[in-house]
Amino acid sequence: MKIKLFAAVIALTALPAAGYAMCSDKSHQAMSCADGAVWDASSQTCIKQVTG
Repeated sequence: MKIKLFAAVIALTALPAAGYAMCSDKSHQAMSCADGAVWDASSQTCIKQVTG
């Protein structure tokens, strides 16, 4: 019984950390910009879309 309890405690402790580690990279996040603007990854901001 102690082994099962210990395993459950470890699993419940590790799951949130694993979830955070998978989502902490900004390159995987979706960004929405207003109409007429696009996301610029280098400056990490929305910039006015230039049409040529």
